[in-house]
Amino acid sequence: MSDGEKPDDCIEKSQETEQSGVERRSMMQFLGAMGALGLASGSNARETTAETVTSGSEAVSNISQEESSKPTIAVFAGPTATILNSGTRITSNKAREKYDLDLLTGPDGEKLGSGPLRPQRLAAPVTVYIDAHSSHPLDSQDTELYAPPDGYVDPETGEFDEEAEDGVPAYEVTLQPDDGLYQLPYMARKSNGEAWDSDSLDSDDPQKDESRIPFFPDTSRLFEEIDRFGIVYGVNNSLKSKANFDHYRAAPSAGYRDGLPEDERTDEGAGDIEPETWGEDFFTYTPIAEDPTRRTLTEITNSVQDAMESEEYAGAIWTEGSPTIEETCYWLNLLVDTTKPIAANASQQSHGDLGNRGDRNIFDSVTYITSSIWEDSNGRDRVGAVNIQEEQVFSSRNVQKMDDRPGGYSPSGGHGGIIGSTAPPVLTNVPNKQHTWNSEVNITSLPSTVTGVQRTNGTIRTVEVAIKDSEGNLLPAIPDVSITKFGEYMSDSMPNDGEPSEIIMEQVQRKLATEPLAGFVLEGTAPYGSVHESVMEGLRQAAIRGLPVVSVGRASSGGFTEENTANLLIEGGNLTSTKARLLLMASMMKFGSYPVPQNPDNPSEDELDAIRERVDQYQEVFHTH
Repeated sequence: MSDGEKPDDCIEKSQETEQSGVERRSMMQFLGAMGALGLASGSNARETTAETVTSGSEAVSNISQEESSKPTIAVFAGPTATILNSGTRITSNKAREKYDLDLLTGPDGEKLGSGPLRPQRLAAPVTVYIDAHSSHPLDSQDTELYAPPDGYVDPETGEFDEEAEDGVPAYEVTLQPDDGLYQLPYMARKSNGEAWDSDSLDSDDPQKDESRIPFFPDTSRLFEEIDRFGIVYGVNNSLKSKANFDHYRAAPSAGYRDGLPEDERTDEGAGDIEPETWGEDFFTYTPIAEDPTRRTLTEITNSVQDAMESEEYAGAIWTEGSPTIEETCYWLNLLVDTTKPIAANASQQSHGDLGNRGDRNIFDSVTYITSSIWEDSNGRDRVGAVNIQEEQVFSSRNVQKMDDRPGGYSPSGGHGGIIGSTAPPVLTNVPNKQHTWNSEVNITSLPSTVTGVQRTNGTIRTVEVAIKDSEGNLLPAIPDVSITKFGEYMSDSMPNDGEPSEIIMEQVQRKLATEPLAGFVLEGTAPYGSVHESVMEGLRQAAIRGLPVVSVGRASSGGFTEENTANLLIEGGNLTSTKARLLLMASMMKFGSYPVPQNPDNPSEDELDAIRERVDQYQEVFHTH
C-alpha cells in the first residue's frame, strides 16, 4: 500500500470498478467491433475512422482513434512456455491422400476427416464459395432475416451462377495473402516424404538436429493468432483493440538455429540474430528438455528491467511454463524497479489444444493492465507482480501450482493469495509486502559489490563479489541456494548424537569451494521449520561458515515460523521453500555472506553476535517482502 493511501481507498476503487462493469463490457464489445471493422488490424495502421457503431441503445459516431493513443505493453517470452507451444504439427489427411500415405484414424479405425487444420498464410489470392447456410444450424430457418446470397453453386459441377436458384446458396469471396492467417490443412511432410506424426524424424530417439521446435520464438505469433481467431463478444482483435504490444525474447522457448536477418525480426531488438543454440539461447521441454540456469535468470532480469525503464510502457506481461512461472514472477516482483504492473501468464494446455486457457489468460492480463485498478493515488503499482490464471489475480508471493488443469493454481501460505478478478477487473485486497519500485532488493537498490566467502588452502576467506556493472546491469552473480527438505525416519543412526549431518557438511564444503555467494533453505516441519538435530546442527555450522540459512515449513504451510536468534537461522514466515530461496538469493546480493569467525569450529560470543546482527538485516527483508 502506498504512502498516503488508506485501506478504504482500495475498496472504494474496486467498488467503482464493479459498478462500471456493465459499461466496461459494453465498451469492450464496442472496441471488439472496432477490431472487426479493421481498427488497427495491421501492424502499420495508424488511424481508422468508423462512422457509426451501435451497442445496445447507444450510438457512437465519427470515432477517430490513433494507434499512438492506445497504451503499449511489453510482452516477454520466457522458457519452457506451454502458452507458446503450438503443439505437434501433424500432416493432414489432405496431404496423406495426395501423397498416398497412411491416413489419420481414430481408435475405432475411422478416418479423422481431413485432419487437423493449422493457421497458415495464403501464397496467392483464391476465390472461394461459402455455403450461405453453414455458419449455424439454424441459418436456413431464418433466411428472411438475411440479404440474398451472392449466387448459387451447382452441387454436381461446382460451377457458380449468380442467377440460378436451384443450387447451393453461396457467398463469393476472394481471400488475399495479406488478409492474415487462415485455418488450412497442414500439408508438410518429412524430408523423406513420410507424414509428420511427431516433432522429430525419429520419435523414439529424438535428436536436436532432427527435430522441429513446436514453441513460438517470441510472443508476436501467439498474439496474432489470438486476435485473428479469438472471439470475444462476437468479434476478434480483442488484444489489438485495447493496446499495442512490443515483443521481447528474454529467455525464449524457441530459437533461430540458422539465425535471422534483422528485417525479418518480429521482436524488439537491433541487428541480425546470430545462430542460436538449443539449451543456451532457448529452452524447451519437448521434444528435448533443456532448462535455464541462474545465468539465464540474470539475462531475464536485465531484459525486463531495461524495457520497463522506458516511459512508453503501461505494463508488462511475462509468459513461461506453468510449473515454474510462480518463481520467475516473484523474482521479477523483487528485482525489477518499475512503477508499472507486471502480470504473468501460463497455460496448462498447448496453444490451440482443446480447453486451452492460455489465450484467455493473455486477454485477462491485458484487461488488468489497461483497467488501472493496480494504481495507487500517485499512479504507481500498489500490488506488485501478479499471476493471472483463469480470471483470478494472484499475488506473486502467495501462489503455487497444484495441478495440471485449468484452475490448478492455489494461494500458498494460508493467508491471502487471491487478490482480485479480471471479470470484471476488481481488487478485493492489496498486499502489504514491498515489491518492484519500493523493494529493498530491487536492482536499483543493490550495491555494485558485496562480500562473499571462499575456502582456499583449507581457510575460509572473504572475497569481493561484483553484483552490477558500471551501467547498473546485473552480473552473473546470483547466489547458489539449495533446498534441504525434512522427512521423518530419515536418520540412519540412533541415538542422534548432535553431530552435524555429513550430507549437509559435504554441501557446505562444495559451496565454499565453488560459489562465493551461497546459502540454504530448510523446509522443515509445518509451521515450525524444525528438523532433526543433526541437520539443524549442520545448517548452524553452515551459517557460522558464512552461508545464510532460511527456515520455512513444509509444502504450502498455513502458519508462520517463529524467530529464534540462537539457531542463527532466518525465519521465512509463511513463504514456500521455493519463494524463500528466491528472496534469499536476492537478499544475498544486497547484504553478502555472513561474517566468518577466525576459528569456525570454536567461535567466540562476539563473533556469534556479529553473525546475529547480519541475520537481523536479512530478517527485516523477510518480514517485509
